[in-house]
Amino acid sequence: MSDELVWLSAAGLAHGIRTKRFTPVEVVEAHLRRIEAVNPKVNAVVTMVDGAVDAARKAGQAVMRGRRLGPLHGVPFTIKDSFNTAGVRTTGGSRLFKDNVPRADATVVARLKRAGGVFIAKTNMPEFAMDAETSNVLFGRTCNPWNRDRSTNGSSGGEAAAIACGMSPLGIGSDVAGSIRAPAAYCNILGLKATHGRIPLTGHWPEVLHRYMHVGPMARTAADIDLALSILAGPDGVDLYAAPLKYKRVDLARPLEKLRIGWSAENGYKPVAKEVQRTVGRAASALADAGCVVEPARMDWLDRRDYQAEFFDVLASEVAGVARPMVAGRESELAPNMTRFLTWPMPSFERYLAAINGFQELRNDTAAFFQKYDVMLGPTSPVLPHPYGEAEHSVDGLKVPRYHVSKNTAPWDATGSPALSVPFGWSSDGLPIGVQLVGRHFDEATLLRVAAALETAAEKPGRTPPVW
Repeated sequence: MSDELVWLSAAGLAHGIRTKRFTPVEVVEAHLRRIEAVNPKVNAVVTMVDGAVDAARKAGQAVMRGRRLGPLHGVPFTIKDSFNTAGVRTTGGSRLFKDNVPRADATVVARLKRAGGVFIAKTNMPEFAMDAETSNVLFGRTCNPWNRDRSTNGSSGGEAAAIACGMSPLGIGSDVAGSIRAPAAYCNILGLKATHGRIPLTGHWPEVLHRYMHVGPMARTAADIDLALSILAGPDGVDLYAAPLKYKRVDLARPLEKLRIGWSAENGYKPVAKEVQRTVGRAASALADAGCVVEPARMDWLDRRDYQAEFFDVLASEVAGVARPMVAGRESELAPNMTRFLTWPMPSFERYLAAINGFQELRNDTAAFFQKYDVMLGPTSPVLPHPYGEAEHSVDGLKVPRYHVSKNTAPWDATGSPALSVPFGWSSDGLPIGVQLVGRHFDEATLLRVAAALETAAEKPGRTPPVW
């Protein structure tokens, strides 16, 4: 039974606990055994939580006493190591913070606990969440569970790998250029970057990027993303970007008739691997079969400026300006990604302003797109899961810079749009391919309805990774 428990959804586990099919202790212990067995091969989990079994035991007592249960009562969850966790080490993937133990939980952690969730572990990330590889000098690298020589992408790669391997049914990641969606695509799970302001960022580092940083749930099903969002959304009185809006769970089986989908497999994102393009095309056909009005959409406006380069100009200006004084005298302790980042040539003030103005142009074009369409469909990553540590990547023989992996994702951090990666296909050598859904601000419900339709039409759904 324990093997079955680690592959159940968070919603399925919560239902089984409420109906006394199994206990919270059985569920949590099954996931702890899974971590013990699999994590040495994958290195997704970096810190275990003392007292998880005791918390599960208390949750079980509440069930037996007939007490009111939260929507995640007794369900284990994991958290990316960039979120503060009370009494549990939070390093941000850095040796500089290897002994940091926060006194208070980040808002998202506190909300999952209040919903009855049992916090079991922290997951790996690049130092300060500033890289498209999940590796650091404190914990090492996280391997892709579908091929251990391949990358999980970053920066929420530890979270994605843990969920893909059955170590956790549900987790929380953060995203400033693709850090939820790209790892989700590389590891064959779903990852939602909620609308900026939908979920509070209180307790997440680096705070300097809160204008562009997003937070969101990661899971194996659209229903679990929907459930988690209903728990996480809403203001907390601390994060002033957080909008005074709750999220009500949606009927994922509601028909999609007349929903307008504008899609592109390459235009606006090029170059994109042919296998990725074919997967996006199949997703478009599946949505047409589901009753959507599906049209190819030219997105030349995405090529009008190099938004990815401009986004990194902003990151270099804002993060490096804060980080350099903070790490002064301890540069030798940094991971290579932070050394590269902190030696990145700082853009001129004129270039910085041009990037900020460019973001407004991008927002205007995006708003115009959503006057015609309800959802944008495209690739999550233009690159298939690549060998770990490559200085540059190959797209069907064409060499591209290593940060080309965020070509499709970074623009939607600049606009604040909700964006969701959904598993849909497989490469010829058995690597997962995700498609990306982008929507109007605060319309995650439509994205999740579309994601549920794609789940039923996905190629080889329900596969589990070969790393045991």
